[in-house]
Amino acid sequence: MSLTGEQVQAIKATVPVVKEHGAAITKEFYSTLLHDVSDLNNIFNHANQVRGHQAEALANALYAYAANIDNLGALGPAVSKISQKHASLYIQESQYDIVGEYLLKAMGTILGSALTPPILDAWTAAYKQLADIMIKMEKDMLREAGDWTGWRDFEIAKKVKEAQYITSFYLKPKDKKALPRFLPGQYVSVQTDVPDLHYLQSRQYSMSSAPNKDYYRITVKKEEAPNVGEAVAPTHPGYISTVLHDRKEVGDVLQVSFPRGDFCLDASKTIDYPVVLISAGVGLTPLVSILETLAEKKHTAPVSWIHGTRNSKLQAFGDHVRDLQEDLSNLRIRLFNHEDDKQTSYDFVGRVNLDKLDPEKELHLSNGRTEYRVCGPGSFMTDVKQTLIGMGVEEGKVKIEVFGTALLSQD
Repeated sequence: MSLTGEQVQAIKATVPVVKEHGAAITKEFYSTLLHDVSDLNNIFNHANQVRGHQAEALANALYAYAANIDNLGALGPAVSKISQKHASLYIQESQYDIVGEYLLKAMGTILGSALTPPILDAWTAAYKQLADIMIKMEKDMLREAGDWTGWRDFEIAKKVKEAQYITSFYLKPKDKKALPRFLPGQYVSVQTDVPDLHYLQSRQYSMSSAPNKDYYRITVKKEEAPNVGEAVAPTHPGYISTVLHDRKEVGDVLQVSFPRGDFCLDASKTIDYPVVLISAGVGLTPLVSILETLAEKKHTAPVSWIHGTRNSKLQAFGDHVRDLQEDLSNLRIRLFNHEDDKQTSYDFVGRVNLDKLDPEKELHLSNGRTEYRVCGPGSFMTDVKQTLIGMGVEEGKVKIEVFGTALLSQD
């Protein structure tokens, strides 16, 4: 359903209002929605609710939608990423109606008489327009999964400690059926119960191995998360990551989604150009999947592995990446350690700094076909991407992986 010209103008007129009151609207929205419709607590990330990240991100998204209501193409990449995540969570069409009802109700509560009938009608139409776009995209994605139509039970076949606080989980389907091949760099959603919360929670984890038919490997860092019920929100071990690390053992069952995401390298095509993989911390996981795949394909073009970590205890897959040089003769590895702890080999002390790298042998800046994949904390990815663009790299050649509430607040 397209908006009328009058509705478009009404939405654009509310841009300053949404900018000023968006946070209050979304805070009211989540508070009322999750109180009244308790089943949705199984979908929304509780940690982000406690921190306020979810409300802040949705406020930014409302503002971006209003500001671009006459140029929705500008929001295309962000909408696609959100739809990928929704498909991995098996969001239902009926849930869009519930969310729309409570969002508009929250606007009325916060804005009062300023939400006149024409403005309410315009926002109702605008929400339906966006919901219809996303519902269609998600239905198309679900069709691609064939008979994998919902959460699928997987057993933990193996747990392997990769570094301090970082563990790999090898997951095999209980039904013993062959797994569809994912694209290196994609992720799955993992759902399990969280006893402290008394409902289910799910998180997205990148696959950290090359595609195979027998298992999916995810690699999880034990994170800190806000304490349940604490107003000041001090930290305690994270919900899902702690459940996985401390409570889930070999033989236990997790629910897993069909692989999703567009942060990938299509290895079915000929890759005869340089690939530069840049990561920080546990952000290396999808890049390990890509690197393993390139090694399996005996990729002959140059590959650069650039990784930063806080200290040697947190450096995962270090030996494994070095072993892959046997199959990737043109692989160059450059490691940054924030702390000069001298406990393992690394090339630079400090955070990842592209200025310290060889512009041709390691960054391949003069080759216009070079592909860059960047994964890590949000600020890290933004800085690296802007640095590469400043060095002359075409923006479309740099892909970053965004999870969580950052999906809603992308420009």
